[in-house]
Amino acid sequence: MTASAPSAHHEISLAELYDDPYPIYARLRESDPVCWLPAAGRYLVTRHSDVVHLERHPEIFRANEEGSLMTRVMGHTMIRKDGDAHRRERAAAEPALRPRIVKEHWQPLFERNTHQLIDEFVARGSVDLFSDFAGPLAARNLACLLGLPNVAATDLQTWSQAMIDGGGANYGDDHAVWARARAATEAVDAAIDEILPRVRRNPDPSVISCMVHADDPLTLDEIRANVKVIIGGGLNEPRDAILTAAWAVLGDPELRTEVTADPSLWPRVFEEAVRWIAPIGMYPRQVAEPTELAGVRLQPGDKIGVCLGSANRDEAVFSDPDRFDIHRSKTPPHIAFGGGPHFCLGTWAARLSVGRIALPILFDRIPDLALSQDEPVRIGGWVFRGLLTLPVTVPAGTAPHSY
Repeated sequence: MTASAPSAHHEISLAELYDDPYPIYARLRESDPVCWLPAAGRYLVTRHSDVVHLERHPEIFRANEEGSLMTRVMGHTMIRKDGDAHRRERAAAEPALRPRIVKEHWQPLFERNTHQLIDEFVARGSVDLFSDFAGPLAARNLACLLGLPNVAATDLQTWSQAMIDGGGANYGDDHAVWARARAATEAVDAAIDEILPRVRRNPDPSVISCMVHADDPLTLDEIRANVKVIIGGGLNEPRDAILTAAWAVLGDPELRTEVTADPSLWPRVFEEAVRWIAPIGMYPRQVAEPTELAGVRLQPGDKIGVCLGSANRDEAVFSDPDRFDIHRSKTPPHIAFGGGPHFCLGTWAARLSVGRIALPILFDRIPDLALSQDEPVRIGGWVFRGLLTLPVTVPAGTAPHSY
């Protein structure tokens, strides 16, 4: 095939992508899988095979993007580094997130947090699982993981959203968004500075402690930047996975009967949820050398938008991709956690906290949980996508947990 210059899609707006990117992605996958999106200032890559190829060649498609929104907000994080620099910082944080540590140390804390939150809202009868359960739970779990007992869940949620709005999605250059992001980063820095003397004296299994006591300890700037990026992804991803999965189960009586009868299926619900609506819908890369992708010529410096939300609904890979189906083939797998050297560091914590704790406990403790008939579910986003509300009703008489 002769390589060509990519076409430009001036007709696609960021607002349309925010409202519902999937019809747009379907058109692009079919006719223009690598295209220029002027509204975002980058080439969108929408097919599963091209995303996999890109992740297998990090020497060509670099994470260290010039002018990165994330770097502007959070500092130079490991997510925007390549090669040895990335490996060094990832290795410093990784011990706190190993599967064995997650299971042995963090699981009891995640279970306690889940039960406590349910106890807090069951008496109210009508709640929003976004604001009353999934958001606070993700924040409490993350505060434990990071080692920030001095931070309230409400603050962590506010900071996370502000940094995501700026560093992950502010392609429209909204100055108010930048101001909120700056305020959040200053608050995160203050919280880290407050806790560092304690973990220097008394090491613990937390991410911050691991960064401080690594064989090659991270600098203060490196700790600050990487804690910020973990607050962003480590809060919104499990939150949105809980909400997507709960919404799917609440809306499908047959699926609900199946998973409540066989709780071993909940991890499948989690995996299908992050395929169906990938919490990280798009992330950036930058081309390092002349190359071709899907027959399109790309040059050094070209900026890429890697559309996981599109790749995970590629009809060439997943049959009936818009349908929620926990029994679909696992081969090829979804790529909601990315791939290559930047495969999500928090994958095991997310799988445990959502698929093996939050969802089974929620539906076990409240078997008659139901979608609200009075308030609609709202959903939005394309760089990060998820439910914005999930109003439900809780029958009277749900018993508190016995600790």
